[in-house]
Amino acid sequence: MSGPNLDDYLQQGIHGQKEINPDERRKFLGTLRERIVLALTQAQVREDIIFPEVEQALEENQKATLLLNGNIDYSHLSKYMKLCNDQNIKYSIVTNKEHNSEIGLVLAHDYAVDKEDIYVTKPQVSYEETSTEKKGFFSKLFKR
Repeated sequence: MSGPNLDDYLQQGIHGQKEINPDERRKFLGTLRERIVLALTQAQVREDIIFPEVEQALEENQKATLLLNGNIDYSHLSKYMKLCNDQNIKYSIVTNKEHNSEIGLVLAHDYAVDKEDIYVTKPQVSYEETSTEKKGFFSKLFKR
């Protein structure tokens, strides 16, 4: 196994340091999937509420950093910035002019945590049938 050669140094000088998983880093606001505790989409960050899952994750991961997508309007990011300030947690606004990730926010450590389910999903609303009688598809469409 040999080390870097002259061509490697020239390529690094021309193109910059080689980055591990650049597509994954673009998607997850500069970090790797394996380091993420929690992620919200841009649409979720734009909602008026602060997701309770984010508050809980911040409390449980005091040493993590909250990365916010800088392509989202500041008015939507500020509620999460205030939350970080209140809990003394580091945050950073990440803006990538070449790629606007669908991810709006990630809470990540600087080491791998390999959490399987990082996305916050809204609870599924369950619709129970109003009557005890099971109705077929067409009888639900056409009321008698």
